[in-house]
Amino acid sequence: MAEVHATAIVDSRASLDRDVVVGPYCVVGPDVSIGAGTRLIASVHVSGHTSIGEACTLFPFASVGGQTQDLKYKGGAPGVVIGSRNTLREYVTVNAATADGDLTRIGDDCHIMAYAHVAHDCQVGNRVIIANAGTLAGHVVLEDQVIIGGLCGIHQFIRVGRLSITGGCSKIVKDVPPFMMADGNPLKVHTINKVGLERAGISESVQAALKQAYKLIYRSSLTVRDAVAALRADYPQVPEVAALADFLESSERGITR
Repeated sequence: MAEVHATAIVDSRASLDRDVVVGPYCVVGPDVSIGAGTRLIASVHVSGHTSIGEACTLFPFASVGGQTQDLKYKGGAPGVVIGSRNTLREYVTVNAATADGDLTRIGDDCHIMAYAHVAHDCQVGNRVIIANAGTLAGHVVLEDQVIIGGLCGIHQFIRVGRLSITGGCSKIVKDVPPFMMADGNPLKVHTINKVGLERAGISESVQAALKQAYKLIYRSSLTVRDAVAALRADYPQVPEVAALADFLESSERGITR
């Protein structure tokens, strides 16, 4: 049974699973679904067509499911889907998508720190960390296990690849390839994300292949197209290198150099 504080306002049409805790002064709208064991600490606002999974924790003044800030919004029922075991710290905002039926998504096991913003239609993977005041514009894609440094600003439609890390205060206006470490304003890729790869259990041999891939892309005179061809020829049996090549090949905004 859910535990709802006397000062909280929960619409009778909202769906609260077992052991949900809704703390003081929270507001939960009619089209909201909250999974088992999730806690809204205090003064949390959950609205719109929003689904939150199990065992999440939302800290004071987090706002989830609010109407998109996209001026193209024409009504309908866009929404937000958040997975399980996520933490949203103080003043985090997650906006609904823009078009009717579309969704802003956050996966599982993410840690989103205070004042971060996830805009309309963003797609955030699993085990992602967004540090304080990291700002995602509309349609940004963060793949699994990405780390976004504090105060980073990410342009609309940018993709940030799996197991990459961007340093604090970075301005991200082009795609960040997977497995890389990038920093600065303007943003530059400096090397592979060795610490992140080690923590993820990526073998030394794969790390070595990714290091060589980095050199082909960033330290040779090859074009991106030629670098992709070289990666496919040189490392056909390394899935991580194949994923890197696929990412480069599918980039629409170009990659951070």
